[in-house]
Amino acid sequence: MLEPEPHGLELHRLQSHRRRRRHLLLPRWPRRNPGRAAYHATKHGVIGLTKSAALEYGARGVRVNAVCPGTIATPMVDTMIAKGELDRTHMESGQAIDRLGTAEEIAQAVLWLCSPGAGYVTGIALPVDGGYTAR
Repeated sequence: MLEPEPHGLELHRLQSHRRRRRHLLLPRWPRRNPGRAAYHATKHGVIGLTKSAALEYGARGVRVNAVCPGTIATPMVDTMIAKGELDRTHMESGQAIDRLGTAEEIAQAVLWLCSPGAGYVTGIALPVDGGYTAR
């Protein structure tokens, strides 16, 4: 469920069985491409907000993390490939594992962050990008 926050952004709120709230911000991982300064600035802003919110809300039992997905095989990406706007081979070669990600893989990362196994994780920007940022 989305609820407005005082700073004007909306955070994804997830309730746990222990009544501790988890907040997830879902920016795309900032990539270094020329001509995209505004895009990159907004993504880095979300990462900064994630860290600040984790510090502000941590004492109240709220964990705040960001998931930064890489290129994901979605209907939109498929359409862009079909129109020649994107080159699948080029996109896949940018990943350390030579393929695009799936929505299910992003969902699994989010589920892990919401699980008891990640109970001590807060204030991070988790890249789920097939190794793109490792290059």
